[in-house]
Amino acid sequence: MKCTDIVMQNEKETRAGFGDGVFEAAKKNPNIFVLTADLAGSMKIGDFIKNYPERFIQCGIAEANMIGIAAGLTIGGKIPYTTTFANFSTGRVYDQIRQSVAYSDKNVKICASHAGLTLGEDGATHQILEDIGMMKMLPGMTVIVPADYNQTKIATQAIADYHGPVYLRFGRPKWPNFTKEDGSDFVIGKAQQLSEGTDVSIFACGHMVWKAVEAGKILEEKGISVEVINIHTIKPLDVEAVLKSITKTKCAVTVEEHNIIGGLGDSIAQVAAKHLPIPIEYIGTKDTFGESGKPNELLVKYGLDTPFIVEAAEKVISRKS
Repeated sequence: MKCTDIVMQNEKETRAGFGDGVFEAAKKNPNIFVLTADLAGSMKIGDFIKNYPERFIQCGIAEANMIGIAAGLTIGGKIPYTTTFANFSTGRVYDQIRQSVAYSDKNVKICASHAGLTLGEDGATHQILEDIGMMKMLPGMTVIVPADYNQTKIATQAIADYHGPVYLRFGRPKWPNFTKEDGSDFVIGKAQQLSEGTDVSIFACGHMVWKAVEAGKILEEKGISVEVINIHTIKPLDVEAVLKSITKTKCAVTVEEHNIIGGLGDSIAQVAAKHLPIPIEYIGTKDTFGESGKPNELLVKYGLDTPFIVEAAEKVISRKS
């Protein structure tokens, strides 16, 4: 399969995928509770609240309390989904997550919207670009960054049956929706290969997967054989899939809406350094905070847009040779 075979179905918010997913999961599992820190509307959980008000807890602007309540609910066999913006889901409550959830191995699902630069106009104080790194370093924490609406909806349902603490990261804007609606292409901990190639591997997560596909289409038109792999599960990383790909291509580009320090790129580089050293180019923010602006304009300014991925792929191929 080539990138040119991948077709956008429509555009939908990944956060809407979460809202629809948690509602579907709740229909099947009466132990699912949803907590929010005064952001029910932004997190798209209206259908859940309307149908299961007895399983909804409004914590107010008290994120630390929300994490503590969620940890307590697990003791009674409940499966709590905490909901707020990614910045408040991690940076504001890291101590509570570390002590009450990760260290205690509590079955809490930390669901974080409005992540990365595509949050847009809310600016640097809300555009957390460090959260993947923070969460993947916690022992026992699973980190999932789905690519589109369909995958977010499926992932939201899948984590209900996945025991242990999970960090689920998604976004605010409408974004190209292209993965399978039935979720047959999603398994926690297994990378999703979107195209097959021999010249360069492009590993991406979240919103940047579609940008990688766009870049792949341009590169294919230039006669370059591209392997695009959606690393929706950052941790546990699918090491086998990474090694299988880079063994063929001998070079890689990593693409993430996150700081290049500590994120997906570092995870891929660690695998390569240990097993098969290759040239790697990173696409992500370069040790900086964001700023207020339109989502796509910010991706251009910070070097995350499609042409930058194309340039990085061409550069890493030249380094290989």
